[in-house]
Amino acid sequence: MNIHEHQAKQILEKYGAPVPRGVYGLSVSEALEKAKTLKTKKYVLKAQIHAGGRGKAGGVKILDTLDELEKSANELFGKVLVTHQTGPEGREVKRLYIEESSEIDKEFYLSCLVDRASSKIAFISSDQGGMDIEEVASKTPEKIITTKVEFKDEISDKECEEIISIFNLSGDAKTQAVNLIKSIYKMFISTDANMVEINPLILTKDNKIICLDAKVNFDDNALFRHPEILELRDLNEEDPTEIEASKHELAYIKLDGSIGCMVNGAGLAMATMDIIKLYGKEPANFLDVGGGASKEKVAAAFKIILSDKNVKGILINIFGGIMRCDVLAQGVVDAAKEINISVPLVVRLAGTNFKEGKEILDNSGLKIISANDLDDAAQKIVEAIK
Repeated sequence: MNIHEHQAKQILEKYGAPVPRGVYGLSVSEALEKAKTLKTKKYVLKAQIHAGGRGKAGGVKILDTLDELEKSANELFGKVLVTHQTGPEGREVKRLYIEESSEIDKEFYLSCLVDRASSKIAFISSDQGGMDIEEVASKTPEKIITTKVEFKDEISDKECEEIISIFNLSGDAKTQAVNLIKSIYKMFISTDANMVEINPLILTKDNKIICLDAKVNFDDNALFRHPEILELRDLNEEDPTEIEASKHELAYIKLDGSIGCMVNGAGLAMATMDIIKLYGKEPANFLDVGGGASKEKVAAAFKIILSDKNVKGILINIFGGIMRCDVLAQGVVDAAKEINISVPLVVRLAGTNFKEGKEILDNSGLKIISANDLDDAAQKIVEAIK
């Protein structure tokens, strides 16, 4: 689950990380009224959307007066920002964040994430903050270091110093940076975060280390332990179809292709998407109905796929283990009674009760194309939508 920058900074500050003083508003008037409490020479106005690249899209402005701030806030609020992370449809700005300005001396990059390959926590640091870190990694990889630490209650001073070594800090600034790493580590493990990114992390002209921007992502599977974080969820920033899927505990991600997929198991779902691409088409979604889905859950999944206007055909690929093929088949039939299916439907069933499932589908009156295996299914759905 993603959260907004102002929420991320509030959590970081709670764990001792230094952040600029700022206020947010769900309207222009609210944001401006709160901004009057700020003590600053300049105001930093930031659009709050769940996407990077806001600055290049005009979503970050530095302003000298409250009058300039009011004018820019009115222009920015309600604007659709298009960045490299939003896609061409962009995101509408529905909340604003206003910060006190900082006098920057140096900019750094710092992030912390779960490294699944090593089962460790990885810190990535660079002295090239404020830039596209992917570009830095591509052109000057020596300017980025990765430090992996074992999961434990506290991170050591030695590990902290290794993480910040590329910053080349000394004296009080170095001490501040070490304390920052400890704060981020504690926040990371205490909140079940997946990723914390500070870009840029700055050293001010008066020798203060400050998190100038912050992005935080949390593990959805651990949110039941953190109701206070779940309350930060902004449904305006999520795809409505994915929100509906989450209500039914379906793992669904909308994509840009034309072939809808319903599969049980994440690995099988990935394989299904890959083989669709192999035969020249693109999947419209990732959808894992899970191992023990009820027919109501399957029916909900089917409706969600069909709600995507880009879907020109559907491939259902089920390997029955815990999931029974007859349950899935009944779910498909039930959903079809409510929704007019006007696109080709290819079904591949194997495993538990697949004969019973096939019989349910054959007797349903639906126009279904049966497939013997995954390769056969992919070829048939691609051919059917041509």
